[in-house]
Amino acid sequence: MATANVTAVRRLRQTTAHFRVNEAWQNAVPAVQLSLIHGETTPPLRELTLAQLLEEQAAYYGERECLVVAWSETRWTYGKLLEQSRLLAKSLLVMGIQKGDRVGILAGNCEEYIALFFAVGMVGGILVVLNSTYTDVEARYALKHSGCRVLFLQEKYGPHSNSQLLRGLEQDRDLVPDGGLEKVIMLRGTSNTFSTYDELLHNLSPRVTDDELDKVKEAVDTHDIVNLQYTSGSTGDPKAASLTHHNLINNARSIGSRMSLTSTDILCCPPPLFHCFGLVLGVLACLTHGAKVVLPSQTFSAPAVLASLSAENCTALHGVPAMFEELLSLPRPEGWSCPNLRTGIVAGAPVPKPLMERMLSELGMHEFTSSYGLTEASPTCFNATTYDTIERRLTTVGRLLPHLHAKIIDRDGNVVPIGARGELCIAGYSLQKGYWKNEEKTNEVMRLDENGVRWLHTGDEAVVDYFGYCTITGRFKDIIIRGGENIYPLEIETRLVAHPSGLVSRCAVVGIKHHKYGEVVGAFILPPAPSSSNDQMKRPTDDELRAWVREVLGRHKAPAHIFWFGDEEVGLSEVPQTGSGKVKKHLLRDLAQELVARKGI
Repeated sequence: MATANVTAVRRLRQTTAHFRVNEAWQNAVPAVQLSLIHGETTPPLRELTLAQLLEEQAAYYGERECLVVAWSETRWTYGKLLEQSRLLAKSLLVMGIQKGDRVGILAGNCEEYIALFFAVGMVGGILVVLNSTYTDVEARYALKHSGCRVLFLQEKYGPHSNSQLLRGLEQDRDLVPDGGLEKVIMLRGTSNTFSTYDELLHNLSPRVTDDELDKVKEAVDTHDIVNLQYTSGSTGDPKAASLTHHNLINNARSIGSRMSLTSTDILCCPPPLFHCFGLVLGVLACLTHGAKVVLPSQTFSAPAVLASLSAENCTALHGVPAMFEELLSLPRPEGWSCPNLRTGIVAGAPVPKPLMERMLSELGMHEFTSSYGLTEASPTCFNATTYDTIERRLTTVGRLLPHLHAKIIDRDGNVVPIGARGELCIAGYSLQKGYWKNEEKTNEVMRLDENGVRWLHTGDEAVVDYFGYCTITGRFKDIIIRGGENIYPLEIETRLVAHPSGLVSRCAVVGIKHHKYGEVVGAFILPPAPSSSNDQMKRPTDDELRAWVREVLGRHKAPAHIFWFGDEEVGLSEVPQTGSGKVKKHLLRDLAQELVARKGI
């Protein structure tokens, strides 16, 4: 009966969504129609640490399952997660971890990752989540830059291997020169040199009493930094966003509310835990609402996601567009069924409308929500609701989360009118404390206005309407300026993906330097995976694709140069992406310039 009532309320919200919009039009159009938005002020923000949150949820939900790790066949209740986190926190205290100390983790998605997140928070430490695709050089940079005292390391997960890093750490007496790394703990497997995770729990945790741990835990403040997340910047060394308990918990609560999560929901979460998408939008959003999170595999595996969706009868699914594309390209296994799948978040990159439509028609995600955020904002800023109209969820990233503020400015810093494009800036509780040990870069993106309000300049171009719905139109730096006219890559990408041949699976549009126009449009196209339905089809010619773009967008927006992933001259078979699923357009710009130069154009 409770489930039926929840469903009925959701359906009523969807049905009445348009009435609220009409009421907003009558009563809420601002007198001065500028792109300056303020989020709701309810519900109030919670003043909790991660430890307090977990204790609160464990006391309420106790034996209800909160975590399923399909690949390791692990099932933890809220009580079990609290128990494991406390044991690990005690072990950290024995190792000398104190308030403010950094603890690193380099691993795939696993139950130990989540226990460590809460354990480090309990003792006042800072968890440094390292990108699981890091090379040996990248990992050593992050360890040294953050000053990690302890590293939890998994040697292999999915296609990734840290064998080279492990061998180097085993051979070096000074693990990371001038970096402060003192201990390495093997999450899985064994090492002749380093202790294992299990040894830690069995041998160290008994040395600390419950009272001793509780005393340490009480000294932790909600506004303390608890997490360093390295951003996948396109140039220079990566920057580490410093995020607090307060940042993460309150952002997660708002995300779960926008998805209408309840304790009956089961979220399949393939995004990596080293990124806010997996850790905050996934794990924390579930835990703040008493829901269950399912980790299907250590690294993304579309077959594993399909299996978990069916086996766990999931109601929600997260992913970046590339994940959904791969998922939808697979045949459903025999007996596959997921009748309760209703919602989830697709984010991390612009989402083509045809992809979203397939999520509805083929996966049944009729309550999916679109979202926008960035690591420096913990991460979500805008999120649609499950009861927003389908059209709004297809074309916008929803409305501002509670207790946040947003403005859209021109290149001179002036707030632009409603409906005009400009750079999106965010203010409010969710902003990072700054980039770790990088005051210069912090001051570049976080600036005080004339009223003393600190704004995060996102570098993303956006537009808002009268109801506060936001549409991300691209990166400021990705805008192509051809003959003095601004050209926005996303609209060209969307048009190309919609080509009736069905042979444009994904597309990335970049600017290419030109002696006459300054820049012209270049398009990199990814064909779909070969199948019986497209094997004999001939891909469209460059002129056919240009004509398709010109029908709607005009001649100057038609690609002057078109490249296909998989062609020998391009040298790439896939779209280059960061660990969080964003297209590496700086690499494609350089490649396009090189390809054009080879042709002598």
